[in-house]
Amino acid sequence: MNQNPRNLVPRFFNDTAKTYDKIANWATFGQDKYWKDKIIQNIPSADSVLDLACGTGILTRMIAQKFPHAKITGVDISQTYLQIAKQNSTGFENISFVYQDAEELDLKEKFDCICSSYIPKYCDPKTLIQKCISHLNPKGTIILHDFIFPQNRLLQNLWNAYFEILLFAGNFVPSWKFAFKELPNLIRESRWVDDYTETLEKNNFIVSRHDMTWHTSSIIFAKMI
Repeated sequence: MNQNPRNLVPRFFNDTAKTYDKIANWATFGQDKYWKDKIIQNIPSADSVLDLACGTGILTRMIAQKFPHAKITGVDISQTYLQIAKQNSTGFENISFVYQDAEELDLKEKFDCICSSYIPKYCDPKTLIQKCISHLNPKGTIILHDFIFPQNRLLQNLWNAYFEILLFAGNFVPSWKFAFKELPNLIRESRWVDDYTETLEKNNFIVSRHDMTWHTSSIIFAKMI
């Protein structure tokens, strides 16, 4: 890939907000919820949580359900996705949504935990982590989740075949065709787990990693020392 992964964001997401929840569930065989459950299970007791790249608010609402008395803030770069998130989150008085770019984050407040699902592969680790640190309370936690390319040859073949199926399915869901075409290339080339782990450790975090679903998805948990 010759282009900056950030440049793919508008092409992936400009016209997909209305179908995102269904596609995320269908295209991952329901694993999207399982992965988000793992994030939720590892959020420590918190009075405030920031969900970066919150999209339609799937994870944001799950956090709000676990911490009904905490302040939950969802941030996203897409106004269309935030509109869907707000519509789907009526009844959650502890959630607020903010339109901002995660790499230019400026909320003028700090949080006990900052988490995100699917953002790492699009962002520069040093930039994103510095923004997170500036918004994190002392001894706070950062949790990041995203896809990874499996290292086992058999799993790689299955993984590649699956994305060929998704690419064919894109003929029936035109708004997702470009994402289904370019996403596998982005995942193959991303080294986000190592890059973010190195950056976090250099900034005095204790980092642990948990791979899931046949090593096709990973979460890193970082605790500020």
